[in-house]
Order: sequence, then structure tokens, then C-alpha cells
Amino acid sequence: MPKRTGNWMTVAEFCEELDIARTTFDDWRAKQRAPKCVRLPNGSLRIRRTDFDSWINALEDNVA
Repeated sequence: MPKRTGNWMTVAEFCEELDIARTTFDDWRAKQRAPKCVRLPNGSLRIRRTDFDSWINALEDNVA
């Protein structure tokens, strides 16, 4: 299980929380359907927890 790092989520944490594969995340990101990500100098991605929460809440609002 990936370790949580405070206000930032790793891609592994994001995928684990939603129970999705990394390939699904990559597909959503390519289609601009994933939450905003920040690329660190080492090339890895992080997602702000607040951006994740806003993104998931927006999905809830779109459910009919």
C-alpha cells in the first residue's frame, strides 16, 4: 500500500483510492479527464488533495 504524503497524492495513491489501473489514469490524463497534476523535477507526478476532492465532487454533480 502506498504511503500518503500529506496534501499531495502520488499517482499510485490516486489509482488505489479509485481502484483503477495506472493505464486508466494515463488514458484519463491523455483525454484531459483526470485532475490537474504537477510534474516534479524528477519527472514524477503529484496531485493536490484539494484538486482531487474538487474533481471527484464535480463528477458527483454530473450524475443524473
